[in-house]
Amino acid sequence: MKRSTQERTVLLRRLVAALRTASAQGHRISQAVADAVGLNPTDLECLDLIQLRGRVTAGELSQHTGLTSGAVTGLIDRLERAGYVAREGDPYDRRRVYVRVRTENIGRLMAIYNPLQQATERMCRRYSEAELELLIDFAERSSEIAQEFIQGLGAGGRGDQFKA
Repeated sequence: MKRSTQERTVLLRRLVAALRTASAQGHRISQAVADAVGLNPTDLECLDLIQLRGRVTAGELSQHTGLTSGAVTGLIDRLERAGYVAREGDPYDRRRVYVRVRTENIGRLMAIYNPLQQATERMCRRYSEAELELLIDFAERSSEIAQEFIQGLGAGGRGDQFKA
């Protein structure tokens, strides 16, 4: 059954509003968790990025976050002092240093996030595997579009030259 253009427009507006609300809630979650563990939200988000990637160099972290190399160095220093990350030399290139999460020290973070993770898993039970695949595809494509938009802004643009 094909929806009318007007119905589709209403649905798209609802989707955009829901995404904006989810984004705002994500920022609030980051702030609340960061406050609970004595980090700032940027450090917490970078810690999550390091955990997702397994290990990163300072340069990669700078590239993925848009932070300057000096800001990234300070961020890594803070996370290292707090016991959340460790620096490791590259055995093949002594100039390269990787940053990895110290899994033994993130139990408190995992305990904080666990109820949210469980609630998300419960919510996802209502979706079929095909629907979950669609949601994953949507989230991954949305992330790619956001990255392209950010790159356009970082190149001195205002976002108006962005073509999705």
